[in-house]
Formats: sequence, C-alpha cells, structure tokens
Amino acid sequence: MVAGRGPVIAVAEAAGWAVRYKSYDPESDTGVELPKKSRVPTTVDTPFDLASLTKLFTSVAAVQQIERGTLGIDARVGDYLPDFRAAARHGITVRELLTHTSGLRPELPLYDCADDAERMTLLRAEPPVGVPGTYTYSDLNLLLLQYVLERITGRPLDVLVHEGITRPLGMTSTTFGPCPGAAATEDQRRPWAKVDRGMLRGVVHDENAWALGGVAGHAGLFSTARDLAIFARTLLAGGSYGPARILGPDLVELLLTPPALGFALDQPWFMGDLAGQGAAGHTGFTGTSLVLDRATDTFVVLLANTVHPRRRPADNGPRARAATRMARAVR
Repeated sequence: MVAGRGPVIAVAEAAGWAVRYKSYDPESDTGVELPKKSRVPTTVDTPFDLASLTKLFTSVAAVQQIERGTLGIDARVGDYLPDFRAAARHGITVRELLTHTSGLRPELPLYDCADDAERMTLLRAEPPVGVPGTYTYSDLNLLLLQYVLERITGRPLDVLVHEGITRPLGMTSTTFGPCPGAAATEDQRRPWAKVDRGMLRGVVHDENAWALGGVAGHAGLFSTARDLAIFARTLLAGGSYGPARILGPDLVELLLTPPALGFALDQPWFMGDLAGQGAAGHTGFTGTSLVLDRATDTFVVLLANTVHPRRRPADNGPRARAATRMARAVR
C-alpha cells in the first residue's frame, strides 16, 4: 500500500506473499503452499495485475484525444467504427462508453471464441440490452473505446498508454504484460474460472483480456503502488507531475466531476470515509484499488492478489478501512 497527501508519501508498506501457492486443491478447498524458500515476499515495488484499474488509463487516453480535438465526447461510436454495426445502429456515444450508460451487457464470452475473427464478429454485432442512459457497469464499454482510440490514432492501446501517460510520468513499472516479476494470481480452472490456464503469474488474469492478447481497454495493465501514486498525484495536481503534463486542468475536471469519465465517485464500499466530497477511484477484480480525494489532496493505493490461489467473493473491507484511516488522518 502507498498513501499520501499532495507531494508527500506518508505510507509505503508491504506485507504477505507475492507468490505463496503452487496450486489450489478443490477437494480440501485450500491452496497447496510452496516451500518457504520458494515463496516470494511482497515489496512496495512488486508489480500487480491491475485488472479493472486498467480502465482508468484507457479513460485518460480517451480524454487526451478529446483535448486534442480528435475525439468528440458526444460523437457516436458509429462515426469512428461503422463496422461495429450494432453500436452504430443504436447510436451509442463516446460519453456513454465512458460513463457506463451505453446499455451494453457486462461482458461477452470472448474467451470461448475460436479466433480473433470470431471475437470481432461477436463484438461488432453486440447490441445494448439495457436502457441507454441507465448505468450498467460493462467491460465492453472500455473495449469499444479501445477500438475507437486505435482507429482514430492508428496506434494500439499499449502504445497510447505508454507514450501518452506512463513514459512522460516516469512510470517505468507500468506496462501491459507479460510481467514476469509480478505477484501471482489464480490457479485458473473451471468450474470456478472460465478457462483452464493453471497458476498465473505475470500474464493477465482476466479471461477476455487474455483471449485478446493481453492488451485490452478493460484489463491487462501491471503496475506497482509507487507508480500508481504518481498517477494519482498527477490527477490531484491538475494533470501535471514535475515537468510532465498529460492533461490540462479543465480536462481533469471533466474526468473527475459527476458523472465522471471512467472513474467511480464517492463509493463508500471501497472508499470508506473518503467518500462524500467527490472522491474518485476504481477497483480491480484481482484485489486492487485506487482512491484520490481532491477535497483533501490525498490518495490511497492498495494492491493485493486476493485471487491467489483462487477467486472468492470480494471482501472490500480492507479497501474501505485503508481509505477511512487516511480520511481520519487528514480531517
């Protein structure tokens, strides 16, 4: 965990194991532990699979294009991706993708497709199933946004994130996988998972992101708590960090004010007592979370591999408690 206020890092601590188990035993419902000499301790510089925190970087990359005038926030997806017939026919907009109000379902089983051609056919034909304008959290929103960004720039998402965000900010430990030194995630097998891949380390946990080659708008990034602290401090400072500027203050305002673009706002279930005055952030399925609160100029980054050795129902208590302790320390 790394937490701080303004330019000050107040807490930088690590605990537990980045790699503890070699497999999961479904009969005993326990992990099969590695010998102690083979386990890998967690440090504050251990990279973690960020899971859905990737969505924040895709959102920033989109707002950068809005700032440059190459992307219209209220433009229709079909204007950029006419081959995505269902999105074009239903008039889905860029704003709806960024605010999860497109009506698209949460996900599609892209991991079951035979090849990329079949996956793209499925995505292009997928219509909204909900009422447009109504909030429904969906990985598909950020996947479509990825394809919009790649179409208008002619560059893949990993290059956009690197050149537009991580390289100028000096976030040298933030990258799409593979990331060999990362904390392990899951012994990914059916029936608790969607595919059979075995114990995962350094490759993306999300099944759809894996099926798409590891680079996806909704998942795929690996990073450290220190690097994410730079990302948080940049947004708290209005888009600049040292000599680097990735967004103007007015665009950061657009990104972080209601209804917010890509970020969740004031969610006590993971923001604890930081929620309530415009705190923004996100969580990731693997056990990650980031919260930044402009009212107090504070941030909290918590990275964990809670799906190691297998996924369980989410326990958001540690996330909320970390944010609450920060809130009580500064108010």
